Amino acid sequence: MRRREFIAGLGGAAALPLAARAQQSAAQPIVGFLRSSPFESNPRTAAAFQRGLRETGYVEGQNVAIEYRYADNQFDRLPALAADLVRRQVDVIFAGGPPAALAAKSATATIPIVFTSGDDPVKAGLVSSLDKPGGNVTGVNIFLQVLGAKRLGLLREIVPNASVIGVLHYPNARDSEEQLNDIRTAAQAVNQRILVVNVDTEQDIHAAFRTLVQTRAGALLFVTHPFLTSRKEQIITLAAHYAIPAIYTVREEAVAGGLMSYGTNLNDAYRLAGLYAGRILKGEKPSELPVMQSTRFEFVVNLKTAKTLGLEFPQGLVLAADEVIE
Repeated sequence: MRRREFIAGLGGAAALPLAARAQQSAAQPIVGFLRSSPFESNPRTAAAFQRGLRETGYVEGQNVAIEYRYADNQFDRLPALAADLVRRQVDVIFAGGPPAALAAKSATATIPIVFTSGDDPVKAGLVSSLDKPGGNVTGVNIFLQVLGAKRLGLLREIVPNASVIGVLHYPNARDSEEQLNDIRTAAQAVNQRILVVNVDTEQDIHAAFRTLVQTRAGALLFVTHPFLTSRKEQIITLAAHYAIPAIYTVREEAVAGGLMSYGTNLNDAYRLAGLYAGRILKGEKPSELPVMQSTRFEFVVNLKTAKTLGLEFPQGLVLAADEVIE
């Protein structure tokens, strides 16, 4: 490999002498962008983050550089990717999702970190409190994991005769157990029987769908967890194969063929994270920036998938949807 190609592969900045890199950083700050999922899974989030930066006066390629790192759903790669951003002496790290945020926090106690997190940031150990984060970490809480009761209600509207509703659950995770308890409480309140199926491998997901078919589950929802999000294509495919109506957590899953989704508007959350990154670049301290609450939710319905499943959305749900895929 030619030396020029090798430098390009490292992103250029890593091969510069420390003094030259320091001068580059002074002239043009560098933002590290770390996610566990691949870029292709949701390219709009990076654009939304860039939009937030622009709102504070920073434009990629003009007066700020962004170093992108994606773990391609291999969570064990995150610590090394975070450490690489630290070695490159970025000025702030954005970390999308709890696994990326925890990896970044373990990698540095000095470089500012801005996260998006569907888990409770305090319970996850990211910040001391929402109002006064302390340390070098702040971010945006996106509420992905507290909407199980709402999703259960939407499922019951589209499949009112489902005697059993399946719940895919990632075991041995504190936030997963809390979500499951919320779903159980909501189900008990309306006398809805649920069937919880634990999954933590690709093979488990195949087996889970066979179990759902055997027990005649009429619909499906999920405990939100990075592993299940990383397997969304597999889950959507199996749900279609077995003709099981399912509700998902983010818009992209409905766009990819899921029946419907209800959750936080990720683009808005990433824009807010970009705003915080820009404010930190201007000199504000993460310890003094309270964790923001992203309260924009979006409901997406896929009428094409509904037709394939032989279902018809109630007109009220269609009118309530933020986006209808036909």
